[in-house]
Amino acid sequence: MIPSEQASSIQPGYLLLVDDDHPFLIRLARAMESRGFTIQTSDSVTEALATVKHSPPRYAVVDMRLGDGNGLDVIEAIRQANPDARTIMLTGYGNITTAVTAVKLGAVDYLAKPADADDIYAALMNETSTKTEPPENPMSADRVRWEHIQRIYELCDRNVSETARRLNMHRRTLQRILAKRAPR
Repeated sequence: MIPSEQASSIQPGYLLLVDDDHPFLIRLARAMESRGFTIQTSDSVTEALATVKHSPPRYAVVDMRLGDGNGLDVIEAIRQANPDARTIMLTGYGNITTAVTAVKLGAVDYLAKPADADDIYAALMNETSTKTEPPENPMSADRVRWEHIQRIYELCDRNVSETARRLNMHRRTLQRILAKRAPR
């Protein structure tokens, strides 16, 4: 529950945008403002957490990787401050593990960059729980393998040696895999 003194500060169209890419943040803020939202922007985890504590948002779009930390911390704080908030995780580093974690922490959707304002608006406003269509081009076996490695890597707190041990893989081989881009 939201404490009564905070409940009055939640505005129906209040949208918090958190991203350290300043030009993108400004463009998205303008686009969402033209769609009727009252915008608050932040470019760091610290600033976003202070904003959430002072005035919990009704809607939020949060980047995954920020200069001073992880956007998942912001999503968790938003959920604690306002359980009814609709939060979107936005990232250029998409993988299944972080998507699942974001949803578990309270995000209603997970979008990969570059996402345009129309996609973000649709995700924020989508109140129905309809199933999405299966992908026309499902992940390749190489991509599934890469996603699995990323998941184990995250579960091992990004410790390469421990991840290699658990995957029964040589550490250097794992380092080469992690250094490459995700396969399609």
